[in-house]
Amino acid sequence: MPTLKQGATGPEVKKLQKILKALGFNPGRIDGAYGPATKAAVREFQRNSGLSADGVAGRQTLAALGLATSTDTASVIHRVTVGAVSTMFPFTPSVNIATNLPSVISALEKEGLTDTDMVLVALATIRAETESFEPISELISRFNTSPGGRPFDLYDYRRDLGNQGPPDGERYRGRGFVQLTGRSNYQYYGESLGLGTRLIEDPQRANDADTAAAVLACFIKHHEERLRDALARDDLAAARKQVNGGTQGLERFTEAFRIGEKLII
Repeated sequence: MPTLKQGATGPEVKKLQKILKALGFNPGRIDGAYGPATKAAVREFQRNSGLSADGVAGRQTLAALGLATSTDTASVIHRVTVGAVSTMFPFTPSVNIATNLPSVISALEKEGLTDTDMVLVALATIRAETESFEPISELISRFNTSPGGRPFDLYDYRRDLGNQGPPDGERYRGRGFVQLTGRSNYQYYGESLGLGTRLIEDPQRANDADTAAAVLACFIKHHEERLRDALARDDLAAARKQVNGGTQGLERFTEAFRIGEKLII
């Protein structure tokens, strides 16, 4: 069944509505039209199921509703070689790839992200965020530090990052393969990975290769449904936005993804 979202019509939507209603999530009229009421019902089901609550019935949501037999697709992990990844990272020393690729592969396997789309998203994200294929710490820039101010002082009171004032800005600056940033994100991903408070207490741990890879895979898993929807539309800008929130690094992301499409299939 294809991804269903507001504006869709047809028998697939009607089937979705019937199942939602049977489960106690009111989609409004059972008319085969994906309107605001159906979107609200899908969102409520997603919240109750621990899924990303965006109101879009994608692969994971449909599987949870019993409308897709499986979320599994063919694994391409055996094709993710140092040689293939080096072609996607033309300016990166191959020794860096050989050193850190096993951690990335292991993390993707653990999260079940082994199909072409998710593997390419992970690798393209690394290319966009840290072209050296090494976990790195965010550098001082005008985006995080005021003129003449303390390093990362512009982050200190960012409520959207969960920061509570100095020294949170510098302490929880971007790190890793996906540039994990902010106290709340360090706490959330530390807990999600079974690290308890260790990532909060020792944020530099986010630059350990295994931890950085685990955070990357966990992040992609959390955004999987929206990423798959964007890729189904071949909208790499939308896929990149799910990670970065904008277009920074989009050119590198796109180049790596397009090269990888020819190699990792």
